[in-house]
Amino acid sequence: MTKNPNQFFLPMIPPTVTNQEHRVGKSAKKVYFYDSPEIKDAKQKLSAYLSKHIPDEPIKDKPVRLTVKWLFPKGRHQDGEYKTTKPDTDNLQKMLKDCMTKLGYWKDDALVASEIIEKFWAEYPGIYIRIEEL
Repeated sequence: MTKNPNQFFLPMIPPTVTNQEHRVGKSAKKVYFYDSPEIKDAKQKLSAYLSKHIPDEPIKDKPVRLTVKWLFPKGRHQDGEYKTTKPDTDNLQKMLKDCMTKLGYWKDDALVASEIIEKFWAEYPGIYIRIEEL
């Protein structure tokens, strides 16, 4: 069986902080947003795991379907049970796509035209990712 570079599993405890948790600062002339230390850590963790799967060439001009399954440590839940608590899938996905864009998976995450996102409780936590050109 050959390895599929467009489909992989990141064995990790997924981050629970999201881009929605930016901090707000004020200077004498303007208001600005910045990442909290927790968001910076989550981005660094995601980027470190994703860096092992960077494609040889970024997708430049084709639409993409991104399938992501977020697998959180099951605790008292059943393995494979859907996770219906925070963080929301759209907030999780935003940080992931931003990291993937910076690492060169595609030219721009606007190319992601189709997304399938699910979150579960799991015996083996991590993030399953599949990238398909449409």
